[in-house]
Amino acid sequence: MGLIGKLILLLIPVGVAFIYLQLIKTDPIPKLEDAYWGPKSEQGKKEDSSIRPFKVDIQATVLDDLKARLKRELDSDRLVAPLEGVGFEYGFNSKYLKTVGQYWLTKYDWKAREKLLNKYPHFKTNIGGLDIHFQHVKPKAKNGVATRPLLLLHGWPGSIIEFQKIIPLLSEPKNSNYNYELIIPSLPGYGWSSGAARPGLGTVEMANIFKRLMDRLGHKKFYAMGGDWGGFIVSDLASAYPENVLGVLSSLCASNMPISTVKSFLASAIPSLFTTPDEAKHLIPFSETFSFLVRESGYMHIQATKPDTVVGLTQSPLGLAAYILEKFSTWTDRDWISREDGGITQKFQMDELLDNLMVYWVTGSVTTSVRLYSEALIPWSGYNLDKVPTNVPYNCLLGAKDMMTVPRISLVDKFTNLQRFKFVSDAGHFGAMEVPQLFADDAVSFFDSL
Repeated sequence: MGLIGKLILLLIPVGVAFIYLQLIKTDPIPKLEDAYWGPKSEQGKKEDSSIRPFKVDIQATVLDDLKARLKRELDSDRLVAPLEGVGFEYGFNSKYLKTVGQYWLTKYDWKAREKLLNKYPHFKTNIGGLDIHFQHVKPKAKNGVATRPLLLLHGWPGSIIEFQKIIPLLSEPKNSNYNYELIIPSLPGYGWSSGAARPGLGTVEMANIFKRLMDRLGHKKFYAMGGDWGGFIVSDLASAYPENVLGVLSSLCASNMPISTVKSFLASAIPSLFTTPDEAKHLIPFSETFSFLVRESGYMHIQATKPDTVVGLTQSPLGLAAYILEKFSTWTDRDWISREDGGITQKFQMDELLDNLMVYWVTGSVTTSVRLYSEALIPWSGYNLDKVPTNVPYNCLLGAKDMMTVPRISLVDKFTNLQRFKFVSDAGHFGAMEVPQLFADDAVSFFDSL
């Protein structure tokens, strides 16, 4: 063997070792700044740290305008008929959209739903120049029962509506030595929380805002629970503030570490070698996941690149209904795509679906909400928490019918204290809304154990 051959033999293991070290490389925990996100004209003023009571009370003029728009759209002939024999394969079926619109116009009673929403107290406080809205549910005191603070974070196209059914199950659970004090914010730019006045407010920056909110409420240490964007934000909270977050339950667990991507691919290709039999039966093959995501992720590309272009969603109630409610079909169960009604009332009541839709409509927040895709997927901050592992106790409770599934092996490098990992066979993307009792029981059991 010549000199060149010997050098090649020497360099191969060196190269393999270098690649492996790059794959497992982690970053130190960055120090997040308490940034200002309000208008420049207000910057420099002393922040109002008061906690102000808030009540959901939509003016009659807003509701009258909504009804007028709905009636006009339903009476027109501008809705294009669906292709014959097609369910939701081409998007929200326009025949069923008329059914939804008629229910919204003639049967849905916002003022009655508003009373239900106001059953639990609402508040606002200013953080970083933004008014942050949140529900704050304090359990009734019981002798010998301690209370623990729990932060719950929603995502898109959800809202605080996702957690309304789970509130009584968490705040005073029956089989627990603890009660849970629930803090349920609207994400910045969603619902009744202000949107940022300048670019850069992504999930990491939102994690900082919610850490400041919990500090303001007197909770230096707390538990956290989230799904969709809320799942990414609680992950960022655990990574940036491990001394403050006592434990996390997430219905969307993800790791963007390079080694995690490799492990995920291997587990998808050869599940028998890298997963348990129970995991393997829930993992979607890589080829199927790829084709599914290509079909289902068009909205993401628009929202990550040109979020303000979807301005039509603030003008047309039926347009907003089609855009948002379509996600409650395929994201809840991939097999519902062939149904004319998208299956959306199989697990959800029409009233609660419209409650969630109304949060976007009456606040006009759909544009500011979708900007999060641009800020998170094209980050400005450079904090790079994706490469910061966390040792906070973690529980990944994942919907087996969600858009994609991940194996446990791909998460352990990011969540080094992953204590629980489970697929819920009867749940999709909106777990706490779909099967609230199951999620509440699992959360209480997990948090109690810590």
